[in-house]
Amino acid sequence: MHFRRHVIASLLCMGLLAGSVEARTGSASAHRFFHVQLGAASNQPVSGRLLLFAIDEKTAVAAAKAESRDHSGKVDEVDANPFRATETSVAAREVSHWEPGQSVDIDADRVAFPAGYSQLPPGDYLVQAVLDVNHDYNYTGRGAGDLVSAVVKVHLPSAEVPALTLAKALPGRNPWAVPASAPAAVRDGMAAARRHATLVDFVSPSLSAFWGRPIHMLGWVLVPPGYDAKASVRYPVVYYTQGFGGNNERVMGTLSSVDAAMAKGDMPPMIWVFLDESSPTGTHEFADSVNNGPWGQALTTELIPELESRYRMDGRASGRFLNGHSSGGWATLWLQTRYPKIFGGTWSTSPDPSDFHDFTGVDLYAPNANVYRRPDGSAYPLVRDHGKVLGTYEQFAKLERVLGPYGGQMASFDWVFSPRGADGRPMPMFDRDTGVVDPVVVAYWREHYDIAYRLQRDWAQLEPDLDGKIHLYVGTADTFYLDGAAHKLKAVLDGLHAKSDIRFLPNKTHMDLYVQGKDRHALLKQISWDMYAVARPHSTLKPALH
Repeated sequence: MHFRRHVIASLLCMGLLAGSVEARTGSASAHRFFHVQLGAASNQPVSGRLLLFAIDEKTAVAAAKAESRDHSGKVDEVDANPFRATETSVAAREVSHWEPGQSVDIDADRVAFPAGYSQLPPGDYLVQAVLDVNHDYNYTGRGAGDLVSAVVKVHLPSAEVPALTLAKALPGRNPWAVPASAPAAVRDGMAAARRHATLVDFVSPSLSAFWGRPIHMLGWVLVPPGYDAKASVRYPVVYYTQGFGGNNERVMGTLSSVDAAMAKGDMPPMIWVFLDESSPTGTHEFADSVNNGPWGQALTTELIPELESRYRMDGRASGRFLNGHSSGGWATLWLQTRYPKIFGGTWSTSPDPSDFHDFTGVDLYAPNANVYRRPDGSAYPLVRDHGKVLGTYEQFAKLERVLGPYGGQMASFDWVFSPRGADGRPMPMFDRDTGVVDPVVVAYWREHYDIAYRLQRDWAQLEPDLDGKIHLYVGTADTFYLDGAAHKLKAVLDGLHAKSDIRFLPNKTHMDLYVQGKDRHALLKQISWDMYAVARPHSTLKPALH
């Protein structure tokens, strides 16, 4: 659940009505409309989801002054902010075959969050329009190919319909690019990592057969310093997965840090495979799914054998390890428990819920379960900063719906865990209007993807290949309450008398779990040495002393 800035914009406690608005009553004159023209951003017809963002001008300028280095207060972008969610309003509509020069109207009260624009207090607002051409705003935010307008000042309410023009297409990004302002050490580190990394682009036969078109499995292979493809030495391998919002472009910082740490002797020499688990539906989490396809099968029977035929990899279970954070943490925990003969251990950090009795605080198996409201009517929180609640499950889910019914975290869970509905799409686990949980869908989730339930049910068969291979780290102040499910998983494993290593790091959150002092990757370094000790138990290699 590593949520991007725009995705968690709903997650602060709100004074306004918490939820998206789909107004169907009242006169049309009560609604607030905006004209948006397709200008120089495109010279050909386009389609996508048109998003409109508005923020109070004084609030935006004050925030810009506080955040910018020169304190100029210039506002270049209006987007939802995860730490000030009450400030930004979002409205949306779908458009197709939008011709250059043509204008469309967006009803900012029909599909909006946290409420319709007609409910905004009178005043001056900064407004920006974005056309999400790839329908991936819920996952990556605005990116390459999206069309944007300038930030426009608008007084609301206005006697006239405000107008904006999509004037610019956002450029693509070189994943290896480093800002000129970056320190020399960062630039040098990225250059060194680039020499040791190779792109993975593998067309999976099983996934391609499932989808009826070529499906590419992407990632990066990072070899250790001194790696010689012709030498006889083989290296242990770490399969690393990212959290929600991660992809092949967004892993470069971690990749570069691992490369530098191996060069300094702070991490042992191993081959790292940085796997991209992003997809148009969110994260597929390398689960075999009736909706996303056989990703676990493709990884274990196709991609890994392919990589082991090309690189000097230790092809034994004792030489293959898993590490991932958040949704990537769930993926690695799932892969280890689903394919225990393939991998020698998982070091999963802050994983998404592994026991659905505590799905970020909600017991999905409770009678009349509801992910929005407790039995006493109070809201279920979803995000916190230590003791302070920052937002609710309902706020998050309803903002996600406005940004689009695809690629968001809640929709991603459905695509991975749910059975397929009559319409060909995954059946939603809960009703987005009310929060009511569908017990039929939850029963399917339990039988197929509740890790704690599966371990308890099948431990006699799993124990010989799995015992001692589960390692899990989570903070006691996890931002998304994921320590709760980890406690339940530990209780199940302890009840089975299983060997496991589940650690609760005091006062650590989802975001700073790996940090020790000034070292942002300290936990990763520790984990790498634990893995190496399994793969090379007789090695005398130790971390370098600086």
